[in-house]
Amino acid sequence: MSQFTNRRILSTLAAGILTTGAVAVAVTPADATTAVAGAATANPAAASSNVKDVCGAPKPGFDRCFAQIRTDVHEPAHISRAAGTAGRPATAATAPAGFGPADLHSAYNLPTTGGANQTVAIVDAGDDPQAEADLTVYRSTYGLPACTTADRCFTKVNERGAASPLPADQNWGVEIALDLDMVSAACPQCKILLVEADQPSAVDLGTSVDTAVKLGATEVSNSYGATESSDTPADAAHYTHPGVAITASSGDRGYGIPNEPAVFSSVISVGGTSLTRSSNARGWSETAWNGAGSGCSAWVDKPAWQTDPNCPGRMVADVSADADPDTGPAVYLTDYGAPGWIIVGGTSAASPFIAGMIALAGNPAKFPNASALYAPSAHAGLNDIVGGSNAPSTLCGGDYQCNAVVGYDGPTGIGTPNGLSTF
Repeated sequence: MSQFTNRRILSTLAAGILTTGAVAVAVTPADATTAVAGAATANPAAASSNVKDVCGAPKPGFDRCFAQIRTDVHEPAHISRAAGTAGRPATAATAPAGFGPADLHSAYNLPTTGGANQTVAIVDAGDDPQAEADLTVYRSTYGLPACTTADRCFTKVNERGAASPLPADQNWGVEIALDLDMVSAACPQCKILLVEADQPSAVDLGTSVDTAVKLGATEVSNSYGATESSDTPADAAHYTHPGVAITASSGDRGYGIPNEPAVFSSVISVGGTSLTRSSNARGWSETAWNGAGSGCSAWVDKPAWQTDPNCPGRMVADVSADADPDTGPAVYLTDYGAPGWIIVGGTSAASPFIAGMIALAGNPAKFPNASALYAPSAHAGLNDIVGGSNAPSTLCGGDYQCNAVVGYDGPTGIGTPNGLSTF
C-alpha cells in the first residue's frame, strides 16, 4: 500500500468515520475516497436562506472565491451617509449596517495605529474596475486615511505585475471589495497591493501570489480555494515564501475535505466564527461559524508544530475571525446591481482581516508558517472559542475536528486574536 493511499485511509477515519482513538479497520482505497467525498458534501454551507455564494462551483483545475453575501441587505448609494473625516468615522446612527473597523478593533482588542511600513497583498481573479473608487468610499465613510494610486498607498496589477492590460471580469467583484475593506479595517495605515489573476485557475492564482511577493508584499491574503487532490503537493511552492506571512481562507462548506491553499503547511489557515456583542467583560462573544471549513489532509503531511490527536495529516484551520454573513462586516461595492452598502461574510472576510492584523503588528517574518500560533506563549494573546459546530453530529460526533472545544479545534483553530501580543 502506498504512503498516499495509507494517508487517505487514515484521513478518512479521522474525518468522521472514526472520531476517537486509533482503531484497526479494514478499508479499501475506493471506500476511503467515497467516504471522504461524502464528508465534503454532508454539510453544504449550512447557510441561511438570506445568504448566497458569490462564486459558483469551479470547473476542474479552478478555484472559487469563498465570499458569501447577505441578500436581505443592500443600501443604495443615494441613501445619505455622513462620511467621516480622518480619525473620525460616521456616527453609529449614520454608519452602514454591518460591522465597521471600530467594531472589529474593539472585538479583537487592536490598536488604531501601526503597519505603516507593511504592504498587504490580496490575490483575486479578474478585474474590478471600481475597486479603488469603492475603497475610497469605504475608507472615507469610516474616517480612515485615504489609500489611493496617487498617494502610492494602493496599487493594482495583473498577475505579471504590470498595471496593464488588466484581466477580464471574472465576477469576483464582491470578493475584491471585501478583501480591500477588511485589510483597511484591520490596518488603516498599511499599503495595499491588489494582484488580479487572469482567471481563477490554480496556476494563475499561484503565479499571482509569487508576483505579490516579488513586488514587495509583506503579507498575502488568499480568500479562495478548491478541495485538495493529488495535484496539491505540486502547488505548494507558490505559497511558500519565508519572510512573508501568507494567509488563506479555510472555506465555507463546513467540515470535510480541506481546501488548498489553506491546507499548505507554509500557510496560515484562517477559519471562521460568529461574532456578536455581549454584556461580558470582553464586550463580545464568539462561537464557531457553521460554515467554517475544517478538515484533515490526505495529501499534506502533518507539520511538527501541530499535535492534535485524530488527524494524521495537516489539520485545517490554525486561527480564526468573524466570518458568519449574519454577523458580517459592511462592504461598499459598485457592481452589485447598483452602488451601495452590503454585508458580506465567509472565511473570505477572515483571511484578509488576519493578514491585515499581522501587518498591524509588523512582524511578518514570524510567520513562515503557523507554528508561532501554537507556541504556549501565544495562548494569552488569543481568545479560545468554545461552542458551535460546522458539521452534523452524525458525521463528526463531538470530535474537535468539527466542534469548537477548549483548546485547539478545526473550525476556529487555536482561537481568535486578543490584541497583538501573539502576532
